Amino acid sequence: QVQLVESGGGLVQAGGSLRLSCAASGSIFGINVMGWYRQAPGKERDLVASITSRGSTNYADSVKGRFTIARDNAKNTVYLQMNSLKPDDTAVYYCKLAGFSYEYWGQGTQVTVSS
Repeated sequence: QVQLVESGGGLVQAGGSLRLSCAASGSIFGINVMGWYRQAPGKERDLVASITSRGSTNYADSVKGRFTIARDNAKNTVYLQMNSLKPDDTAVYYCKLAGFSYEYWGQGTQVTVSS
């Protein structure tokens, strides 16, 4: 069984930065994708950024140029560096790990950006 533990959320002013971390415990095999999703009140959960175990990245258009995703395969950890934050970035951010036959979610961490 794999568990994902997120950290790094909080309250920040517009224009500020935060760094989210997500550590996966347990055995992870094969090619996989780790990613960050976010869900604002009353809205669907949307992809923010993802990175494969080989390092290929994908970003939502709304965060390109502001957010950077990275991972440390040795530590089974994925990071999301968020710069130039905007009030519209306010949401619960969830970490996801997906492989060929499995999918795990973290519990979520709140990010609030004040104007």
